[in-house]
Amino acid sequence: QLQLVESGGGLVQPGGSLRLSCAASGFTLDYYAIGWFRQAPGKEREGVSCISSSGGSTNYADSVKGRFTISRDSAKNTVYLQMNNLKPQDTAVYYCAAGRPLPWVTLATMRGADFGSWGQGTQVTVSS
Repeated sequence: QLQLVESGGGLVQPGGSLRLSCAASGFTLDYYAIGWFRQAPGKEREGVSCISSSGGSTNYADSVKGRFTISRDSAKNTVYLQMNNLKPQDTAVYYCAAGRPLPWVTLATMRGADFGSWGQGTQVTVSS
């Protein structure tokens, strides 16, 4: 069964950086597009970024474009989310999930229902 584990969250000041990791156990991530999502208190879950199985295609929410970078390392079986210039509004629990067997053009819209095998999440708090 697919199992994803997020790590790397924490408390950071505005303008700071964090790198989140999404690691897989028991299977290779190479076959899956991976999405990062976040959910802030009292708000709906939203898609942040996603990367195709090959790593050749990526997509970002408008709110994080130019600040966040998604990447994958096949040797480490891990997908990363580098977050720079963090803002208080980035505060949320961040989750990674594996894309279902759907076309990239569909997965790139980052609808939560198109992803499965959700991790447990990692808390990111941006505050001075």
